[in-house]
Amino acid sequence: VQLQASGGGLVQAGGSLRLSCAASGRTFSNYFMAWFRQAPGKEREFVASINLSGGGGSYADSVTGRFTISRDNAKNTVYLQMNSLKLEDTAVYYCAARHITVNEYGYWGQGILVTVSS
Repeated sequence: VQLQASGGGLVQAGGSLRLSCAASGRTFSNYFMAWFRQAPGKEREFVASINLSGGGGSYADSVTGRFTISRDNAKNTVYLQMNSLKLEDTAVYYCAARHITVNEYGYWGQGILVTVSS
């Protein structure tokens, strides 16, 4: 499956952004989807994931209550709505896909930069 992320950019602290990740090439509804991020000088970290139907999401503690992951299987797209952004949310964000039959995320988008300014 190929993943193409969009929607990043520069935003002031307290603002909002929505990231999108469009998938192609396989049956989207057979893939768990997730967002990860990598801040400058830090390792990549998990942000949020969503199940096959979109009925449930899991979040890192640092974004719980501020970020919402969702998916539209008809559009083969996963979203990350980011509200109340903080300076520490500045990072390159990656969408990732994991097929239902495996335990690891094996497909990654190209990464998209989100910069939160004061």
